[in-house]
Amino acid sequence: MPAIGAVRQVALSAGRDLDSTLAFWRDVLGMGVHARYDPPGIAFIMAGDVRLLFTDGVPAGTVYLDIAGLEPFHAQAKAAGVPFTAPPTLVHHDTEGQFGPAGESEWMAFIKDPAGNTIGLVERHPPQEE
Repeated sequence: MPAIGAVRQVALSAGRDLDSTLAFWRDVLGMGVHARYDPPGIAFIMAGDVRLLFTDGVPAGTVYLDIAGLEPFHAQAKAAGVPFTAPPTLVHHDTEGQFGPAGESEWMAFIKDPAGNTIGLVERHPPQEE
């Protein structure tokens, strides 16, 4: 069996308008374009060490991003007119420590970009923040 390492790249739909999709990621999420190639009309945004590839010809996908300050971001983005498909919600009490330190809770909110990609915003809270 091969030794698989970290995730290197995730492909997401660019939709019909690469510029509006990239503008959403820049203006709403603060994530700028790392590289762009025209033609063929593809772009990369870095999420830590993971490349997010935006191209046509792939179906809309879902990506989960860590965020610090989910509640304040939700309030600011909502006030700016960003539609959320789900507000910040407790999704998991990690009592066993399966996905991080034991006792933490995981909260998520969801938005969609202009290409239809779902973006899950994830924040873990220590037990005393419940």
